[in-house]
Amino acid sequence: MTVAVPVAVAQFAPTADAAANLDLIDDLVATASSRGARIVVFPEYSSYFIDPFDQSLAENAQEIDGPFTRALTAFASTYAVTIVAGLLERAGDGRRVRNAVVAVDESGVVARYRKLHLYDAFGQRESDWVEPGELGEPETFEVDGMRFGLMTCYDLRFPEVGRMLADAGAHAILVPAEWVRGPLKEHHWRTLLHARAIENTLYVAAADHPPPLGVGNSMIVDPQGVEIAAVGTGTDVALAHLDVDAVERVRRVNPSLRLRRLRVVPRD
Repeated sequence: MTVAVPVAVAQFAPTADAAANLDLIDDLVATASSRGARIVVFPEYSSYFIDPFDQSLAENAQEIDGPFTRALTAFASTYAVTIVAGLLERAGDGRRVRNAVVAVDESGVVARYRKLHLYDAFGQRESDWVEPGELGEPETFEVDGMRFGLMTCYDLRFPEVGRMLADAGAHAILVPAEWVRGPLKEHHWRTLLHARAIENTLYVAAADHPPPLGVGNSMIVDPQGVEIAAVGTGTDVALAHLDVDAVERVRRVNPSLRLRRLRVVPRD
């Protein structure tokens, strides 16, 4: 018998004040931990965010093991949790940054991910400021016998990313995001989160920025596409218990991963 893993999504609006972001992350981790969370998922750009983007992104970018991640490691140690959060990572050319996600426990970084698909859509040009992640093996980590995979925001529109994580053994996908508001964007957010859960028969837990820039509605969806926890439009935490046995039961009834006849191949 497996142990259910309590996972929380923590919704907040990061700003250009890095110290204030960390203070709020500390508060939200404390709240999630008090409710029993073993994993806490934060939004994309949790270390630093400014709208519109400007040169301050590069000025506030850090190494993966820099001050932001060291602070997360301290929080993880204090509250006995694993923290997943987006940060600005320094890129090679000194002008752009990498849109990175780290999973951190008391020992330090246990998984890292760079956003593959940049938000060059709906009138935006993320690639002007951000360097895309390199194609490679999916990044996963394990807590209490459950395997978790990472993707970021716009990656959600590319089902191949979720499928590769499912193939890597993930029972749940964690999605830090800054899902920009706009016509039908709330509908897209909810539909895509449910679709990635249903088609891969796994859990999806996503943390977004709240309005006015993000759509909010951070949520956790189960392997049958049922929304089992959500935040709304404020700064808050939602928690659900994720169960490997539930994933396996759904996959016995609906063995779609086993029955498929196509595989995902990287594209240059």
